[in-house]
Amino acid sequence: MDGSGRRNVALLTAEDMANWRATLEEPVSYDYGRYRVHKTGPWGQGPVLLQQLALLKGFDLDTLAYDGADFVHVLTECSKLAFADREAFYGDPAYSEAPVTTLLGDAYNNERRRLISKQASMELRPGLPSISAPRLETMLALARACPTPVGPGGGEPTFAELPDHRGDTVHLDVIDRWGNMIAATPSGGWLQSSPLIPELGFPLGTRAQMFWLAEGLPSSLIPGARPRTTLSPTLIERDGEPYLVCGSPGDQQDQWTLLLLLRHFHHRLNLQESIDSPMFNSVHFPASFTPRAARPGVLSIENRFEPETLNELARRGHLLNMADGWSLARLCAASSDGGVIKAAATPRHMEAYAICR
Repeated sequence: MDGSGRRNVALLTAEDMANWRATLEEPVSYDYGRYRVHKTGPWGQGPVLLQQLALLKGFDLDTLAYDGADFVHVLTECSKLAFADREAFYGDPAYSEAPVTTLLGDAYNNERRRLISKQASMELRPGLPSISAPRLETMLALARACPTPVGPGGGEPTFAELPDHRGDTVHLDVIDRWGNMIAATPSGGWLQSSPLIPELGFPLGTRAQMFWLAEGLPSSLIPGARPRTTLSPTLIERDGEPYLVCGSPGDQQDQWTLLLLLRHFHHRLNLQESIDSPMFNSVHFPASFTPRAARPGVLSIENRFEPETLNELARRGHLLNMADGWSLARLCAASSDGGVIKAAATPRHMEAYAICR
């Protein structure tokens, strides 16, 4: 059953299920100072966090206040460039080749960094020639024509009304007594909204919503391919040793995780302080879920930022979407530091917690 009220044949067959095998893959990694950050390959959006780090490496973030206008502006503009490449190039590597080495290279990011000015950009600017560029522009035009999500789901895969208490993607970080670490985002079937398969008793995963139905894009629907999912756990080494695992739900997770990392790396905030600090994220680029709404120049930002910061961001051209002071960036994290295990979780929405036993 879908939003049309009709029953449909699904894309998966029994043969697909029988032939599926889990794979073990090398992560995509990036060195940022004393840290090595590991993410998924471009079948997910993981490398977009690494692209943001590659761009930000050219700025002296130590000198920027973590809640100041300069910091917010630089991060937002770097995010716009990185996510433009997500739209243009990311897809299942078995069916399309994302130029990840180039996208993370110094030469490429030195050139891209010059695009960042003192004013907010209103463009979506992939950085390399792309055979899918004309189609991408068509799809972006459709996304811009739908400035707000339709239906009751608000961007979550949905075909029916949601209950008063809404859920979201699940993320967990675990460190055991021996120092083994895992960051996992095991999400894909929303119990309150995904179509149930009556004969089997569990909901159909709805991550396939992230495929484009237009042909010729790296993330177009192709038999056997994985959708370019938002799910994006993070594992980090420090000085060659496992150090930190963290993650978040939402299309914005690689912006929220970035904020956590930069405030921890550069401003010496501990994990809980980094998570509790005022948050923001850009919604400049198309959302991953249908109807892929894009809101060029719009910056969602918590109202705990100082008025001077908000006024300066508006003066630079950012279209501020003011959010409640404790509403953005649902994050959790765990680290192992000199044999001491630490953990932190957001108090926002009272949905997350950190425990040790």
